[in-house]
Amino acid sequence: MLVKNQMSKKVVTIPPDTSILRAIEIMREKSIRHLPVVKERELVGLVTEGDLRQASLLSLVDKVSIDDVMIKKPVIVSPDASIEEAARLVYRHKIGGLPVVVGRKLVGIITIVDILAAFIQLLGILKSSSRIDLILGGKPHAFEEVSAVLRSHRTEIISVGMSNHKDRKKRVYYFRVGKCSTKPIVNELRKKGYRVLSVAE
Repeated sequence: MLVKNQMSKKVVTIPPDTSILRAIEIMREKSIRHLPVVKERELVGLVTEGDLRQASLLSLVDKVSIDDVMIKKPVIVSPDASIEEAARLVYRHKIGGLPVVVGRKLVGIITIVDILAAFIQLLGILKSSSRIDLILGGKPHAFEEVSAVLRSHRTEIISVGMSNHKDRKKRVYYFRVGKCSTKPIVNELRKKGYRVLSVAE
């Protein structure tokens, strides 16, 4: 999934000469936490709810403009970047959103909520499902064999997750499958030597 498929295209923006009080008003009116600062359709900065909260403490708040407090080189992302790349940027920089730009032109914004929604969709979390957590061990072609077992029970594989254990033989695989009775599947997996850790139906 790409950023352009998940970003908000109708972005509320402000010019750099906007007052702090007006920016605060806009955020409250639109229920948003990020305001890209745009000049002649080009991104020149970003202001967040936290930035405005700090600026509002200044005694001469009405004389302070966005240009004085905005992030002048915000972390940005391309619309053709993957959702995973956007998630890495958000996590690495500990921020809540990313302006989406082509060249210097602002084309959208993607927030941590948009990214979370994308992962929920990719993982099928909201879809009626069952889950089987197991360790594949060091058996050759184990993933293919487990997948074949699931398919033989006419079970749709919605998504597969994996723990990041350094020892590959101890990694846990999380198979999210279509809603089903997992007992016969688990019995067959155990007969084939797989260690099933937990099941959720």
